[in-house]
Amino acid sequence: MKKALLLVAVLAIAIPAFAQGAPGPGFNFAAGLGTDLLPNPSSGKLESWSKLAFQPELSIGKFGIGLDLLLRFKLASDGTTGFQLYEPDWVPQAGQTIFDVYLPKILYIRYGTQWEDPFYIKMGSISDFTLGNGLIINNYSNMQFLPTTRMFGIQGGLDGSLFGVPYVGIEALTGNVTKLDVIGGRVYARPLAFMENFLGKLQIGAIGVYDKDPLLYAGSSYSGPASKPIYVVGADVTLPLIQSPVFSLTPFAEGAREMNLSMGAIAGIRGTVLKFITYGAQFRYFQDDFIPSYFDANYDRYRADRFAYIETHNPAGPNFNPSWLGMLGFSLFKSTLSFQAIFDAPFSWLPPAPSNNPADYPHAVATFNLARGLIPNVSIAAKYEKFFLGKTSGNVVNDLIDLTSASIGMTVSYKAGSAVIGMDYSYIWNPTKASFDVISSLSVGFEL
Repeated sequence: MKKALLLVAVLAIAIPAFAQGAPGPGFNFAAGLGTDLLPNPSSGKLESWSKLAFQPELSIGKFGIGLDLLLRFKLASDGTTGFQLYEPDWVPQAGQTIFDVYLPKILYIRYGTQWEDPFYIKMGSISDFTLGNGLIINNYSNMQFLPTTRMFGIQGGLDGSLFGVPYVGIEALTGNVTKLDVIGGRVYARPLAFMENFLGKLQIGAIGVYDKDPLLYAGSSYSGPASKPIYVVGADVTLPLIQSPVFSLTPFAEGAREMNLSMGAIAGIRGTVLKFITYGAQFRYFQDDFIPSYFDANYDRYRADRFAYIETHNPAGPNFNPSWLGMLGFSLFKSTLSFQAIFDAPFSWLPPAPSNNPADYPHAVATFNLARGLIPNVSIAAKYEKFFLGKTSGNVVNDLIDLTSASIGMTVSYKAGSAVIGMDYSYIWNPTKASFDVISSLSVGFEL
């Protein structure tokens, strides 16, 4: 109760402070009735559950807050059990506390934006958090288990320029406040900030990420090494060399060391052309058994498999292997239509012997987003990611359409007036179970 009162007090102070001098408030309200495919709390078997959802959102300038109030239930067809509530949404299960269940009812609390504001913070659902240049933590998300489970995390950053001290700054993250299982941070310095040219923007950073329980979501099918804390540490250098509306160019370098003593480094460039084309290229040099972007968007789902690999390859092998990464994307019509493709691979293309390290094989990811406006009332978000290209058939191109080790997700919605029809579908390979996790959600609602 004291923790809850403290949170209310902090919000009561913070909201007026953040709102000062900001534009007028905005309010959005969404409600829906639909179905989710969820595991039965008793048997674990996937079943279809009806849902009634309410998501009010309030924004005041750079401050915003959203709630996720969800009621999932069953109405028995035979009339014997009547109304059945989906208990994991409201009643703590084994290993949970009341905060595990009720904190995630807050969809988000945010102020500011990463890389845009000297101070930013977001609490709740995290979709794409990166530290430095992404060699250690890249697009980390705590939303891998939706719609079954929502987690409450915190990400934030503070730049010394907010206080007239542009020489230092800090960024930090935890994926789950109630577990504190993934904790990461980056401190950085601008040693030449007194210079008014591009050298004044030079950043030198130090990064550390820690997971106290990599088997937190492993499940009963896991049979690898016993759990123990893991960590990855590193350093980076970033220089925004050219920053103009026509062309931008940022060279960077980053190195890291993982808990099996393996090391890796990247050097590359990224930027934009004419504001709508994004590009990137990297040269990569990894020691045997090093896993790049260890904490990525899929980390919570693959963490047990990665931990087992690291533990069984400790210490790492002595060889260093060169590889590369290329990225190209575009964003058109005021970001209404966007696409991005990333491909990385070792120069050797395929390893001489089968391996369970994703860095030993080509890897591809593509994202597509169509916001409402370009096609009236329709929005689409889709993602396809494929690890271990070439491992199944020995042919990288053929393996692009083999769904083993793939992650597919799509969200489609159609709005007619205030009514909205939405569908979410995910088909994700689970290496621990050697099978796919299927996530499906259908809803019909309205937005104000």
